[in-house]
Amino acid sequence: MKTLTKGKVRLAALAATLGSAVCAGTAQAQLAGHNVILVHGFQQEDLANPPANLQAVKAAGEDYWRTFWLSRSDARIDWGSDGRVEGNIAQQAYQQLRQISQQGLCNDYCIVVSHSTGDLVTRYLLANQARWLQADGLQPLKILASLDYSGAGGGTELADLAMSIAYNDSWYNWPLKQAVKAFTGITPEPGRLGVVNDLQTNAARNLAVSPNSIPRLRFVAGGSSYGGITKPFISGTDDGVVPTHSACGATSSNGIDSCSGSISLAGKVSNQNGPSGLYYNHYPVLMNEGVSHSGVLGSETGNTSVPVVNNTTLNGLRVDFASRTYNQRAWWQWWGAGDQYVEVPGSAQTDMSTLVYNTLNN
Repeated sequence: MKTLTKGKVRLAALAATLGSAVCAGTAQAQLAGHNVILVHGFQQEDLANPPANLQAVKAAGEDYWRTFWLSRSDARIDWGSDGRVEGNIAQQAYQQLRQISQQGLCNDYCIVVSHSTGDLVTRYLLANQARWLQADGLQPLKILASLDYSGAGGGTELADLAMSIAYNDSWYNWPLKQAVKAFTGITPEPGRLGVVNDLQTNAARNLAVSPNSIPRLRFVAGGSSYGGITKPFISGTDDGVVPTHSACGATSSNGIDSCSGSISLAGKVSNQNGPSGLYYNHYPVLMNEGVSHSGVLGSETGNTSVPVVNNTTLNGLRVDFASRTYNQRAWWQWWGAGDQYVEVPGSAQTDMSTLVYNTLNN
């Protein structure tokens, strides 16, 4: 892996290629009146076939967001998953931060939209971008808030397993190996896991964890990925990749079932195994039991979203999702009012990204 010192030589040559790639949308591509910056998640293809150069990284980053957010963004921070957050990923991200600063895209504040491991990358960038840019004589980016879908800032047990399998390739680990291979796309080997190293629960929870003033709005999924083969190996509820403790922003990696102690991912009002605490300025806004890890980015409908933190203003960004409380009896219940549920009415008729985008724009 290249050091930052060596990387500067290469980055100077790459900087000129980024100018036209920074702007991903149009002048009208705003959310709540602010420009949008996208930070994608883990791309397993980078482990099997490491990107040849930053242009390849940018091309993959563009494809990542095509379903919904690409046309609604003004810039992206793309990064190669074969690198480490404090190494090559930081180098790649910094050059894109410089371009965003030079173009003044965040002079009136930007909103970051991240997905999965992009949550961890965003946290590291938010902790360091002001110092980096000021050292170069540039204005730090003004960030209003970050919208984090299926955020992996707290790591995932799948990364812990991947590192374990990389150093213990025994036959009796076959079920674990299949789950890990579904997640990473490769048979794990030491030195080939890139950002998966940083996604280990302890590693992720010790990276750039100092509190800051930028609110992190969390959007949490509970559906299935990879045919469900990864779920048995993740603590608590999960979306097939990221555990709920990470997606909610919980301060502990202990397995939990919901971001709330009183509402389930499906919206049932009852006692839940919720987080004992949340990271500073982390707000679980919506939960959705049915949507998958990738489906939160606009590809899945038919799943009901449940409001948690709602009817509030976070750093000037109004969070005001419609809410409905109702009672429902199970098929075997012949008497009584049944169980109480809460939902965002009509949310099953749209996808989660559209719901968030339209609500925050109102």
